[in-house]
Amino acid sequence: ILAQAIGSRLLVASSQTHAPAAMKINIANPTTGMQKVFEIDDDKKLLPFFDKRMATEVSGDSLGDEFKGYVFRIAGGNDKQGFPMKQGILCNHRVRLLFKKGMSCYRERRKGCRKRKSVRGCVVGPDLATLSLVLVRKGAEELPGLTDDQRPRRLGPKRANNIRKLFSLDKKDDVRRFVVRRDAGKKKKAPKIQRLVTPAMLQRKRFFRSQTRKKMVAGKEMKEQYHKRLVEYRQEQKELRAAEVAKKKKEKKKAAEQ
Repeated sequence: ILAQAIGSRLLVASSQTHAPAAMKINIANPTTGMQKVFEIDDDKKLLPFFDKRMATEVSGDSLGDEFKGYVFRIAGGNDKQGFPMKQGILCNHRVRLLFKKGMSCYRERRKGCRKRKSVRGCVVGPDLATLSLVLVRKGAEELPGLTDDQRPRRLGPKRANNIRKLFSLDKKDDVRRFVVRRDAGKKKKAPKIQRLVTPAMLQRKRFFRSQTRKKMVAGKEMKEQYHKRLVEYRQEQKELRAAEVAKKKKEKKKAAEQ
């Protein structure tokens, strides 16, 4: 009986190890602010995504009937050991790179510190545990939890042009009326708009330009005065030299006559 139990356990363990692991697909919808995770067990559904690089747009028809007409952009992912995909590494396995400040997949702990880390290449393969996708084009059917609801953004853009882009505004529209405000207790907070063109800013710009223009004009006048004075100084030096030479000649003539 003990031998049968051990054999059955070994069979279960071997079947679990050889069973293909399901890949999780995290789909984000920027227009609604929603995201949802789908588990895909069948590798055939994921074949169109294999050997594609990050930032590539792929049709979602192979994932199922509910995804027909949808187009997704590959945003990244993690392999089964948790190593993230990094854009620009053109392979489908892990590599060790020396990271410094400003590079993705790395956060500097001390100033000037560099670190060698393992990251996954940007080419999609079957060894991934999670694949991150971004919805580019919506299909005919609604996906519950992804396209059927609207989640308000807690934090909106700060830059004036990004606010115009979000709300499809013209340059004549007042951007300050469209800032996304967030609840902060009893009152609402709004971010300070960056690169906002105001009359005060234009006046300041005109003032700085006029100051620069005045400095240029003053510099030209000073240069002309300097050259004028230089010519006068050289002329004076020439006359003094000529007077000294004439004096010496006169003294020599007197000495010769005596």
